[in-house]
Amino acid sequence: MADQSSTTGEDRFAPVQVDLKNPELAFLLAWLLPGAGHIYQGRTGKGILFMVCILFTFFVGLSMGGGRVVYARWDISEKRLPYLCQIGVGLPAAPALYQAYRVKNREPALQLFGVPLMAPPINDHELGQLHREYGFRFEMGTLYTMIAGLLNVLVIFDAYAGPVFVIPEKEKRRRQRDNKEDPPTSEDETASDTTEATTTADS
Repeated sequence: MADQSSTTGEDRFAPVQVDLKNPELAFLLAWLLPGAGHIYQGRTGKGILFMVCILFTFFVGLSMGGGRVVYARWDISEKRLPYLCQIGVGLPAAPALYQAYRVKNREPALQLFGVPLMAPPINDHELGQLHREYGFRFEMGTLYTMIAGLLNVLVIFDAYAGPVFVIPEKEKRRRQRDNKEDPPTSEDETASDTTEATTTADS
């Protein structure tokens, strides 16, 4: 069966032109809400897919730890490094910063349905209680929310710089084989030389 690209004359692995509009604004929107940058660029299907998958992963992880696995804390007792990954999802992880501010100023953390959502543990004793209450789910929830944040970093890059096009190795080998079997003619070489000379003169 002949390859479709050889019969139609089109290269199905050629890069597709994507209108990124304002890449800086897309970068910001993609960080604030996963997929928002792609929706702004008109890449709606991709944006909705990213939004659903990343937010689902984030909130499943958050629920596994009773809403307490995402919190910001940076003091002598604990440096919460996982939050540096979790904040990658943007606004969904932002309440942890306000909760940390309230706890640091000895104010009671805000509660949602009786749960101090995203509030940091007051001390090591409370942190130990959380681990005993949720067991391995606390660590798994932390991992899920970290993965969601890191995945959105890739989404942010895609919104800012556009998609990366990679030719599969199988296709590369096929093209090399075709070039060996059908080397360029003298007319092709002359046209190529003319193009190179024109490019050099323009530069």
